[in-house]
Amino acid sequence: MGGGGARAAYQVGFLQAVARRRPDLRIPYLTGVSAGAINAAHLAAHHGTFGQSVEELGNLWSRLRIEDVFRVDAPSLVWNILQWAGRLIGGGNAPTRTRGLVDTEPLRRYLTEVLHAVDGELTGVDYNIERGRLRAIALSTSSYTTGQSVTWVQGSDIQEWTRPLRTSRHTRLTVDHVMASSALPLLFPAVKLSGAWYGDGGMRLAAPLSPALHLGASRVLAISTRYGKSAAEEEDPQVTGYPPPAQIAGVMMNAVFLDMLDHDALRAERLNRLLHKLEPEEREGLRPVRLLVTRPSRDLGRMASRFEPQLPRGFRFLTRGLGTRETKSPDFLSLVLFQPDYIGALMDVGESDAEDRMDEILGFLDEEPSA
Repeated sequence: MGGGGARAAYQVGFLQAVARRRPDLRIPYLTGVSAGAINAAHLAAHHGTFGQSVEELGNLWSRLRIEDVFRVDAPSLVWNILQWAGRLIGGGNAPTRTRGLVDTEPLRRYLTEVLHAVDGELTGVDYNIERGRLRAIALSTSSYTTGQSVTWVQGSDIQEWTRPLRTSRHTRLTVDHVMASSALPLLFPAVKLSGAWYGDGGMRLAAPLSPALHLGASRVLAISTRYGKSAAEEEDPQVTGYPPPAQIAGVMMNAVFLDMLDHDALRAERLNRLLHKLEPEEREGLRPVRLLVTRPSRDLGRMASRFEPQLPRGFRFLTRGLGTRETKSPDFLSLVLFQPDYIGALMDVGESDAEDRMDEILGFLDEEPSA
C-alpha cells in the first residue's frame, strides 16, 4: 500500500469490499509506505481475522479528524510559521530549531492507542508472526541523515537486502517507524530511529514493489491512490496563469509518492515477459511475479476541493494562502484533508472500484502460488 496522505482512506474502502468476500483471507506479506504504512501496520498488528481487522480499520478512519493528525489551533500554526520565517531571515541562526510546519504529536498519541502499542512497540505483529498468520511486514522510510531508502522489516526467515541507495533492516516495529514512514517532508517533522532522522518513505523508494519481492512474494496486489488520467485529461490545464505554491507542491508530491509505482509496475511487466522466454536455469535467480495494480476511477485530488470549506478555520486560511482554490485539482490539499466527509467519500470510491473488479481480484487472490 502506497502513500498519499488522507488518500490512503481509499485503500481502506477497497479492503472493505474484499473483506466482505474473503473475511478469512491470509496475507503473508504486508508492505506499506507513507500513509499506507499506517494501514499495513494495523493489519499486521490486529489479533482478529482479516475481516475483523479491516472492519476496525474502517471505523478508525471514519472517526478520524484533522485534529487527530496534527495541531490546527491558530497559536500552534502561527508559532511554527514564525519559526520558519525566523530561520530564513536569520540565515540559519534562529534560536529555535524548526522541524515541521505542523505538530504531529496528536498522530503519535492516536497511533499508540489504535495500534495497541506497548511502550511504543507493535506487539500484535509478533503475536501474528508466532502463530503463522503473518510472515513479515515491511515499512519503508527515507533517511535524511544518509539519503538512503531504508525498509524496516519484522518477520521470520527474512534475509536483509542492499541495493544502490536502498537497504533493509531487521527490527521490532514501533509507532516511531510508522510515524517516520508517514512524515510528509517539511510539513511533518522527521522522526529519530536508531540515531538517525527519517521522513516519508516515498521520497527515495524508486522501486515500491521491491520490499514485497525481497520478502518472497510471488503475487503482489498493489493499491495505488493515483488516478489514471486519460490522454485528454493529461492535456487539460489545472491552473490559469502562474502556478500557486499548492499546485507546485501537488505536482512534486505526486511525482515523489505516487508516480514511482507506475514506473516500477511497467518494469516488472517487461521483466516478466523476458523471464518467460528463458529457461528457469537461465534466469540468474530472478523469477516472474504476478502483479495486479488497482487505482481510483476518480480524481481524488479534484474531489478534495468540494470538502475544503469544512477545514478548521486557521488551517483553511493557510491552505488557501498557498493557492488551493486556484487549481482544479488541489492534490496538495488532498494529502492533508483528514476530514470525515472527504475520508468517507474516498472509502466509498475505493469500495465501488473493488466491487467493479471483484471477479478479477478474487481470481488473483485464489490463484495457486505455483501458477
